[in-house]
Amino acid sequence: MPSSQQLTLGRSFALVFDHGEDFFPTLTDFCATHNIRQGYIPMFIAGFATVDIVGTCDKLDNPQAPVWTKVHLTNVEAVGAGTIAWNPATDSISPHIHVAVGLKELSAQGYTSHLLDARVQFLVEMIITEVAEPSMHRLPNPALYDAPQLRLGPPTPEA
Repeated sequence: MPSSQQLTLGRSFALVFDHGEDFFPTLTDFCATHNIRQGYIPMFIAGFATVDIVGTCDKLDNPQAPVWTKVHLTNVEAVGAGTIAWNPATDSISPHIHVAVGLKELSAQGYTSHLLDARVQFLVEMIITEVAEPSMHRLPNPALYDAPQLRLGPPTPEA
C-alpha cells in the first residue's frame, strides 16, 4: 500500500524568475528567504536558454535501473511540477522537479524528464505551496538502486 498522509498546507507564493537566472540557486534562495522547508510546485511555465534533464541516447544495460546521465538542450519552452523536501544533513531544500520541454527551433520537438539544471530565458512563472505538516524528506532506497524517495513524517536516524 502506498505511503500517504493528509497535508496541512501553509502559505502559497507566486514566484517570477528573472531572465538569465540559474533555476535551482534561485529556487533555493527564495525558499531560504521565506523559510520554506517543504512543499510542492503544482505547476510552472518557463523559457530556458539551457536545460539539463535526465536521459541518454545509449543502450541501457539495465532498463529497470535509474538513468544517472544527462541530456543538454538549448532554447526550450517548458512546463513543470515537483516537490520540495527538507534535507537535514545539508540544512537545505531537496527539490524534485520534472519538466516537459519543447525545442523551439525544431517544431517544439519534446522531451520529458527529471530537471537537473536550467538557465532562465525570458521567464519562469511558478506557484509554490508550502506544506506545514507532515515533514517531508528524501531517503535513498537501497532496494531501488539508492534512488532518493520522498518520505512523510519525522526523519528516522538514518535520514
